[in-house]
Amino acid sequence: MIELTKKAKLDADFERLYKAHARDVYSYAYYRVGNHHDAEDLTEQTFLQAYRHFARAQREAAGRPLRPWLIRIAHNLAANHYRSRARRPQSPLEDSETLPARHSTEDLVTSRDELARVLEGVRRLPDDRREALIMRFSLGMDNREIARALGRTDGATKVLIHRAIKQLEEALALAEGTR
Repeated sequence: MIELTKKAKLDADFERLYKAHARDVYSYAYYRVGNHHDAEDLTEQTFLQAYRHFARAQREAAGRPLRPWLIRIAHNLAANHYRSRARRPQSPLEDSETLPARHSTEDLVTSRDELARVLEGVRRLPDDRREALIMRFSLGMDNREIARALGRTDGATKVLIHRAIKQLEEALALAEGTR
């Protein structure tokens, strides 16, 4: 009877974790693999794996947030996805962008071109830099969460993000100069 109560509490805790972070895990997976179908599959796999190890993760987290742990699982599954399929994303990320307000045609073309250049620049970054930027700007994770997700120190993560931004700025400036 006591064991059943522990299981019910564990399931309720996991349900709260899922509801709180499913969107973040999906967003991360989508930015990594580039299409909705694979992102949904990776999100499902992430939570299945997380469920298997949830009790241990709760104990080891000692009250710290579990979002970095989930993103780390998604990170590892995405890496496996690329290794096993050895292919690039099928649909470009820029196809997923929608603009919330009305703009003139000229504004739309300019914004879309700029977005395409930024996304191409992000795609060309080394994996660790690209992932750090996705976590920071798409998921709104702070440096400590990113450090935990990537298995780095806070200081190394701060440097990684700084270098990623600098490299992206340089690539965009170079692209702008060659147009």
